[in-house]
Amino acid sequence: MNWKDIQVSDDSTHFIFDGKPIFDKTFIEVLKFHSQGLAPVKDISGAYHIDTSGNELYSNRYSRTFGFYCNRASVNDDNRWFHIDEKGVRVYTSSYLWTGNYQENICTVRNADNQYFHIDLCGNRFYADNYVYAGDYKDGIACVKSQDGFYRHIDNKGKFINNKSFLDLGIFHKNFATAKDKNGWFHIDKQGNEVYKNRYLSIEPFYNGFALVTTFENEKIIIDEKGLKNLTV
Repeated sequence: MNWKDIQVSDDSTHFIFDGKPIFDKTFIEVLKFHSQGLAPVKDISGAYHIDTSGNELYSNRYSRTFGFYCNRASVNDDNRWFHIDEKGVRVYTSSYLWTGNYQENICTVRNADNQYFHIDLCGNRFYADNYVYAGDYKDGIACVKSQDGFYRHIDNKGKFINNKSFLDLGIFHKNFATAKDKNGWFHIDKQGNEVYKNRYLSIEPFYNGFALVTTFENEKIIIDEKGLKNLTV
């Protein structure tokens, strides 16, 4: 049985393989299996992880458990958040108000002062700055919101990738990111430069060279990577 073929039931209480329930057991809640074939579950004893045979990985119980990413899983133990490894061993000693999921061996966390920053696989922060918000890394770049209220992109050393700041910002997708200034939403390149002059009420990332955008007149159109209108939808 390949863990990738195991599905979560419609009511999220058990697992299904080949159209049939497995383990002969239901839970209060289950989440899907992740890498290495491990899944978060919750029953009357608490939240924990199981393997594809339904065996628990460890005896500890938590308030909530989440999937394994980069061999680390985020857990909530009575409002203390941290990460455990696949043997159920706590990875670092610090606790947070919230922890995200590791992406590209880096994870965003929120400390007791409601400040965000990133940590490495061992729980060490690798830059000194604190942010109002910090998102996941994708292709070595993450979005952060600084104390001045502006969003910027940082690299996987915690350095700004350019000197541009925005009112809102998205991750890079196929070399372009969504950004917002006082006039509206648009797309930028990795130098932070706008790729066209128009501004929109809302936009989506480019999908194979084209993006869906909404004008301030609530008209939805398709634009290309030069900002030229391609189609009205």
